[in-house]
Amino acid sequence: MVSNKFFYAVIGSCIVIYLIGIFAIPLMDIDASQYASISREMIERDSFLQIFDRGQNYLDKPPLLFWLSAISMQLLGVYDWAYRLPSLLVLLAGIYATYQFAAIYYGATIAKLSAMILASSQALFLISHDVRTDTMLMGWVMLSIWQLSVWFKLQRWINFLLAFVFIGCGMMTKGPIALMVPGLAFASHFLLQRNWKQFYRWEYLVGIFIIGIILLPMCVGLYQQYDLQPGKLINGRPIDSGLRFYFWTQSFGRYTGENFYHEMSYFTFLFENMFWSFLPWIFFFLPALFFAIKELFKHKLQISSEQEFITYGGFILTYIILARSQAQLPHYIFVVYPLAAVITGKFLYDLFYLNKLVKWLKPLYYFHLFIFVLLWIAIIVITGLVFNEVSYLFSILAIFGFGLFVWVVAKKTVIIPTGLAIALLTSIGVNFLLSSSFYPQLLQYQMGNDAAKAIKEKQLNPNDIKLYGIHNSNALHFYAKHIFPYESNKQLFKQTEKVLTSKDSVGVFKNLFPAAEIVHEGNQFSVSMLTFQFLNPASRAEATGRYVILDLDGKP
Repeated sequence: MVSNKFFYAVIGSCIVIYLIGIFAIPLMDIDASQYASISREMIERDSFLQIFDRGQNYLDKPPLLFWLSAISMQLLGVYDWAYRLPSLLVLLAGIYATYQFAAIYYGATIAKLSAMILASSQALFLISHDVRTDTMLMGWVMLSIWQLSVWFKLQRWINFLLAFVFIGCGMMTKGPIALMVPGLAFASHFLLQRNWKQFYRWEYLVGIFIIGIILLPMCVGLYQQYDLQPGKLINGRPIDSGLRFYFWTQSFGRYTGENFYHEMSYFTFLFENMFWSFLPWIFFFLPALFFAIKELFKHKLQISSEQEFITYGGFILTYIILARSQAQLPHYIFVVYPLAAVITGKFLYDLFYLNKLVKWLKPLYYFHLFIFVLLWIAIIVITGLVFNEVSYLFSILAIFGFGLFVWVVAKKTVIIPTGLAIALLTSIGVNFLLSSSFYPQLLQYQMGNDAAKAIKEKQLNPNDIKLYGIHNSNALHFYAKHIFPYESNKQLFKQTEKVLTSKDSVGVFKNLFPAAEIVHEGNQFSVSMLTFQFLNPASRAEATGRYVILDLDGKP
């Protein structure tokens, strides 16, 4: 079926790409750099219960990501890879949990397929270096689902305790969704099994108690920072209770309108983004989900005690709830990608190994062949033409990878089905090239890390620098290891200071300080909002803004 050597080679290759990402790619504004900056500030202020962002009260995400990243940086140093390391470890644990969960219900082959699908999905290659709370959340949630599955089968207390510890950790990472996902998954599973006794178990009270113990430090911090000092402004709104914000507003307020954010609130937003984030597996996953639902209705919404609906129910119900939120971002659906991976793994097993869906084999193969050829052509163009600074070695590697892809397609005697082989080869090959060449070069156009590098190289005193008329980059604060104040009134600058500002503002400061000199000039581009104008070297200068560091007295 799937040999251990091949399985470990695929998982090992994915891990290598994750490691390249955490060491070679600078942190991306907005979320990843903000969370890294908060974690660094936590060390600097020695404040772990009360959370601050650039000196201001922070009330958006729970603190576990910040705590673990701060501890990591305390031990290893304030580096971007040290910030990312705890999240990567939890993510790897989530891949392992996906394997173990699938093995319980479907055996070793589908377990291997599921783990390979999850590990090689575009979402994981992205969030392993662009670390957000969803990176850890995915791991904690899948660990809890795995341990709950073992507990329901074997009734061992150790599995029960671990399951609720993982749920508590998930809630400390991103809130009640860490309880909601396993709750929906198992509730739908037992409902279709008509296993009513599982809904009324006294052990759940113990689980709630465990979660309460884990959440206690966070609750103490919220109470001290907000409930004892009501009226603090967050996003322009007074907060009377940090506890209410965490347990209600941040999650359920997305449906009642109490939450601050209102963006991408239409039902198909997350689905549309799955077409890139669950590549190269999305077009296997969709028919897998369709056939599963069709089979369920065929059996009148009932399954046997040997079947599972945890994956299907967990994915479908979570999607429905998230898609009704008034605030959505593409990565919100990542939390159930382990479940999607198991659904897809079972479908691929039926398709490639059991020949249950013979009439679908060729259409899916040729459709994916077309998609994968486009991806290889795209990466060849990206490595060869987008950035002139990228070594020709990467173009050669891209062409070699495409040649290997063509060889696998032509030979058709590989140790696994060709359709599976070319999907893995494309995903791993393309992301190796993106992580080692494209992303590192792209992030050189991000103002924050570039300015921090210049400040260090030119030995400028961070205490002398203020920001004016430019976006407040968290990458700048993190990499410079300093919180730079933002001044909105140019008249308040002193001649002894330096200002980091847009190049368009140079004339303004020259009028106020005729001796002002440009110490450094660099690019500023929002790297998360790529455009064809930027990707084209001939028109990139038109799409890219410029920032400067001005010495207002012109003296060295």
